[in-house]
Amino acid sequence: MTVLLIIIATTISTALGGLFAIKMKDKLHLILGFSAGAVLGVALFDLLPEAIELTSGVYSVQIVSILIATGFSAYMLLDRYFSMHGHGDDHCENPSHNGKLGASALVFHSFLDGFGIGLAFKISPAIGWVVALAVLTHDFSDGVNTVNMIVKNKGGRKSAIKWLIADSLAPAIGVAATYLITVSESVLGLILSVYIGLFLYISASDLIPESHHRHPVAWTTLSTILGMLVILLAVNFAS
Repeated sequence: MTVLLIIIATTISTALGGLFAIKMKDKLHLILGFSAGAVLGVALFDLLPEAIELTSGVYSVQIVSILIATGFSAYMLLDRYFSMHGHGDDHCENPSHNGKLGASALVFHSFLDGFGIGLAFKISPAIGWVVALAVLTHDFSDGVNTVNMIVKNKGGRKSAIKWLIADSLAPAIGVAATYLITVSESVLGLILSVYIGLFLYISASDLIPESHHRHPVAWTTLSTILGMLVILLAVNFAS
């Protein structure tokens, strides 16, 4: 029942983000700033200690570090190749920088978000809730980016809504996929290490620049710090 509620929540969060982008796209800076802090907080305060603990005695901290760098690099390549944020350059020569391919990458990323939630709940409900909180805040911005990706590349409102629906359902499919696999705790720790890299990139290279670009004011920075503090408190409370 708990996982079902989270699946519904992630779907609603993504959908609300997209609808918000359609209606009030100039009011997103504080939400994006908070999302950046929340995602960063999950990576540093929750997933990193947990990955080290799960792999302790089986894999070295160096292996964990390498996998974090691998996750960061893999998401960077995905982001750069598919231009997941879109742009207004009409003379761009990269054929992959278009709305549909970028939106497809965002949908796949949302699938990975759901997969991460499912894996976290396999470790413990407390960790699952913390990861779910980060994903919920991030899914809102995913909905925003999906709609912006289509609209900025001359896509219509109907096309944007179709892609938003796909992006909203992707986390649910990701959570469901985790019930088809069984892995040891140490391997779960390795998988979490990759997710740390993903979350670090999403926060530092995606959400923070996007929130600052929309409104470079002190409130945006404070909202990012608040996002980290909320996750830190949530992790301590769950412990």
